[in-house]
Amino acid sequence: MRAGPNSRGAADERRTRIHVVSDVHGNTEALARAGDGADALVCLGDLVLFLDYADHSRGIFPELFGVENADRIVALRTERRFEEARDFGRGLWAGLDRNAAIVSAVRKQYAELFAALPTPTYATYGNVDIPGLWPEYARSGTTVLDGERIEIGGRVFGFVGGGLRTAMRTPYEISDEEYAAKIEAVGPVDVLCTHIPPDVPELTYDTVARRFERGSRALLDAIRRTRPRYSIFGHVHQPLVRRMRIGATECVNVGHFASTGRPWVLEW
Repeated sequence: MRAGPNSRGAADERRTRIHVVSDVHGNTEALARAGDGADALVCLGDLVLFLDYADHSRGIFPELFGVENADRIVALRTERRFEEARDFGRGLWAGLDRNAAIVSAVRKQYAELFAALPTPTYATYGNVDIPGLWPEYARSGTTVLDGERIEIGGRVFGFVGGGLRTAMRTPYEISDEEYAAKIEAVGPVDVLCTHIPPDVPELTYDTVARRFERGSRALLDAIRRTRPRYSIFGHVHQPLVRRMRIGATECVNVGHFASTGRPWVLEW
């Protein structure tokens, strides 16, 4: 984390520096460095790598079924042929214990990823994460928050994890009503940290996948109503717009970590 007191001037020591990452997707090496020079790391989920849409040889799916099958399922999903993709997937899983295989692979990834998190880390879940496994791997220096708030360096941060229900049926998708209740529970904060973006076309369209991801209307309404300084999120890896203002709020997509290995820096 931050260097020792003799390495910086007194004025700089009074400042707070937070590094923010999202959509880690198995990039353990970069995650281990993500807190360097910071007072804390904020992680907005999607630690797991199930299938890398840029490199189909990486992730749980190709490890189980090979690259050619990964190529096929990516093509079907990109073309929004979700029913065909599900039928193709069912055929691959036939005769296998799907849940056991996925949980075993996720456990292996979590053991490495949580060990790489610096202290302190404040984290919430992404839509491809399995929340029930996190207590087994989160160490004492990692605080997990979902529908909760915490003070960091004199500013109040709110955290809401997970995604909304989609045709992709990823592990931690919840109803719009449940998600809205978590947003409401957080209330007014200085920095609103979520895995998914507010429901704004420029922030939800993925230019490589060529589709709109689901953003939250409840989150958008809360931004307009409570006017946090920042709304920080990931989920969309290659958004049409990486940052924009909604009223008084700076909205920032930090979902580039898996490919760039660089955290976003918030300092005050």
